[in-house]
Amino acid sequence: MSISITGGISFSGGVGITAAPPSTPTAGWFAGGQDAGNYSIVDRITYATDTATASVRGPLNGTRYNSAGTGNLNYGWIAGSRNTVAISSVSRITYATDTDTASNRGPLSYSAYGITANGTDTYGWFAGGITESPSDYSTVSRITYATDTGTASTRGSLSGCSYHGGATTDSTTYGWIGVGYDNPSTIGYRSIVTRITYATDTGTSTIRGPLSLTRSGMAGTGSTSYGWFAGGRIGFPTVYSSVDRIDYANDTATASVRGPLTMAKTYSAASTDSTTYGWFGGGSNFSIPGPRYSSVDRITYATDTVTATARGPLSLGRSYLAATSGVQ
Repeated sequence: MSISITGGISFSGGVGITAAPPSTPTAGWFAGGQDAGNYSIVDRITYATDTATASVRGPLNGTRYNSAGTGNLNYGWIAGSRNTVAISSVSRITYATDTDTASNRGPLSYSAYGITANGTDTYGWFAGGITESPSDYSTVSRITYATDTGTASTRGSLSGCSYHGGATTDSTTYGWIGVGYDNPSTIGYRSIVTRITYATDTGTSTIRGPLSLTRSGMAGTGSTSYGWFAGGRIGFPTVYSSVDRIDYANDTATASVRGPLTMAKTYSAASTDSTTYGWFGGGSNFSIPGPRYSSVDRITYATDTVTATARGPLSLGRSYLAATSGVQ
């Protein structure tokens, strides 16, 4: 077969067209966590078929829980966390070969667990947490993805010490952190939201409008315009199903209450396709002993005043897990 174009240009042997790769995430990875023990397991949710049970992929390079995750379209970085003590190690998932064990990268600039994470296509910011002392941290540590075998650099501090908070990002300019728990000996549970400006991240983050209620242990995710914070707890054993939404363009206002999750839970993790949906997986009811959930709830951003829908579960129930999103 040949195709001729008037004017003397000729193509022979047919024409092949290669589709461009997706520009938004197509899957979410949920990693680590805790139930009767600590896990290194990684589950992958394929967004287009999210009613199926998540598939088990290659593990992290060690068992861990109380960690946080962020990434770009090709890789996910799971950092901080606790095994038997607070650790600074970073584990990187390569999405294209996610059946392999995640690779060990350079550490964070400090050791802590109960941290938060958000990022752009180039950098990942890991913030807050607590050490074994215990001492609360307002530290922010930044990973440069292209040189991620070096120690992450310390940036400016948070305006509150965030422990078991949630985080979201507009992917280019800012990262928002729901503080959660702040210095339990003097302050305790918080509703404040603090914002990191990526271009000037050596300064202290700025306080924006609060969440609608005081809590910790929530999960956060979002689109380029809004951020959703879901679940969480205050005290023992009050656990929430509530969902708050931050409007990035009007972030000094109190977050608005949206439709709830399908159940009350805390210490879950969240991923997003950046445009249409957010998935909240795992978590617990915080009773001791109590169930660790494998359930996954999906928020439809355009109709977020209704109750989230239940999707296919994770491969096993666990809490204190981390999540990230990218192209499968």
